Amino acid sequence: MAQSPYDAGLGRNPANYQPLTPLQFLERAASVFPDRLAVVHGPLRRPYRDLYARSRQLASALAQRGIGKGDTVSVMMANTPGMVECHYGIPMCKAVLNTLNTRLDAAIIAFTLDHAETKALIVDREFSPVVAEALKLAKAKPLLIDYDDPEFKGPGERLGEMDYEDFIAAGDPAYAWSMPDDEWDAISLNYTSGTTGDPKGVVYHHRGAYLLGLGNVLAGSLGRHPVYLWTLPMFHCNGWCFPWTISAVAGTHVCLRQVRAGLIFSLMAEHGVTHMCGAPIVMSALLAATPAERKPLARAVEFFTAAAPPPEAVLAAMKEAGFNVTHVYGLTEVYGPSVVNEWNSDWDNLPAAEQAALKARQGVRYLALEALDVRDPETMESIPADGKTLGEVMFRGNTVMKGYLKNDRSTQAAFAGGWFHSGDLGVKYPDGYVQLKDRSKDIIISGGENISSIEVEDALFKHPAVAQAAVVARPDDKWGETPCAFVELKSDATATEEELVEWCRGLLARFKCPRHIVFTELPKTSTGKIQKYVLRERARAL
Repeated sequence: MAQSPYDAGLGRNPANYQPLTPLQFLERAASVFPDRLAVVHGPLRRPYRDLYARSRQLASALAQRGIGKGDTVSVMMANTPGMVECHYGIPMCKAVLNTLNTRLDAAIIAFTLDHAETKALIVDREFSPVVAEALKLAKAKPLLIDYDDPEFKGPGERLGEMDYEDFIAAGDPAYAWSMPDDEWDAISLNYTSGTTGDPKGVVYHHRGAYLLGLGNVLAGSLGRHPVYLWTLPMFHCNGWCFPWTISAVAGTHVCLRQVRAGLIFSLMAEHGVTHMCGAPIVMSALLAATPAERKPLARAVEFFTAAAPPPEAVLAAMKEAGFNVTHVYGLTEVYGPSVVNEWNSDWDNLPAAEQAALKARQGVRYLALEALDVRDPETMESIPADGKTLGEVMFRGNTVMKGYLKNDRSTQAAFAGGWFHSGDLGVKYPDGYVQLKDRSKDIIISGGENISSIEVEDALFKHPAVAQAAVVARPDDKWGETPCAFVELKSDATATEEELVEWCRGLLARFKCPRHIVFTELPKTSTGKIQKYVLRERARAL
């Protein structure tokens, strides 16, 4: 085939092609707005000049220890200034950032450290007890660095050979970090919540993080210099890529260790917060605030939430409290939110019930996502856009993960037919908006965290009195959903609800344990399969 004249002599070179990476966002913000406030934490006020210098120091200090391309640096940290720095400093030395879920137990953390082959581990003192237990179980022997946050007043031992501040002090604030060799290089590693056995390691690349970071700017209408309050954990899908997004628009990170309504209102009032993200539990906390805790807000705060769509009453209450809620949807495998409920102003005059029905839909694709569809997972044909026909929600584009670390089988299955299979079942409307209807793997989303019904059932089955168990989601005003267990006991065996809950706490992370246990004969089909749809209806009626 003859070469196109548009290709002849017009190849890529350093002048016209550079790999995309969100690390550029911080470099530009520090260059253009060096004195702009970048990070707030308690009395700390840190401008972009210093955030950039400290991130380079971290990269330099890691490089001095021989950590570089392809090495994993795990962090067990709260939403602190150090966590923001890790999102830049670790990939600046071409290493891969692995943020650990602070709510998980020692066994899962140990598995993660070994599977990721962690070379260095930065530990917030608050989480040192569980990390100490994990290190006893893990084969990995990483370099340990303690992070001592002045805002944390609780107990916690030191595990590492040095403190974070001493560690980065040895680094060069003018460290000449370089662009990734390829924008396809890994920037971070995020583990799923172990919904089907061991957690899977989801690998993000620089290109995807760059594009999703900018996608957040557009989907959230951030504008220049937003003030962003960190209520969403940064360990969750890298905080939906917002650690990178905020630097793209030279905004301010307002850090927050714990979600407490009074403190949230105080920070919003003091710093003029414009944007925040959070699970339904954050909305519940805000709405439950006492009159004394509430503070007048200078402007409406844009609030982005995922998981189950908020009920009409919650949306109305949030609006009255000074928040404009936008519903987004995504998964760890697509960098967090990749679908947004784009609101059409023509809907403003519709009755409240119709508006609530429209807001209940997950929405349409982010601009950064090439394609979103609902398809038949067997034929891979797109389903009719009738709002009724059920199919699997699928994604395609540059904000889809590289794949699962060391798990080719799961990677190939996830990408079968040239689309990422979400495992979520939904419908598609004539206007292209997608709405979830069920979860094919019975995942329960509680407080923004995924809980496998199978994992909870396995824990219950291990109790000597349990013959059969089935776990489903029960709607919860605070958490969105919580696990509800239906249990059949063995003949002549006895057990109480309190006993089984305590049993589960010995085997599972606390947030995964059932909040309600119902002793009953389980409904089954003629072939002996448990009818979970019947149990879901019962759970809703409890």
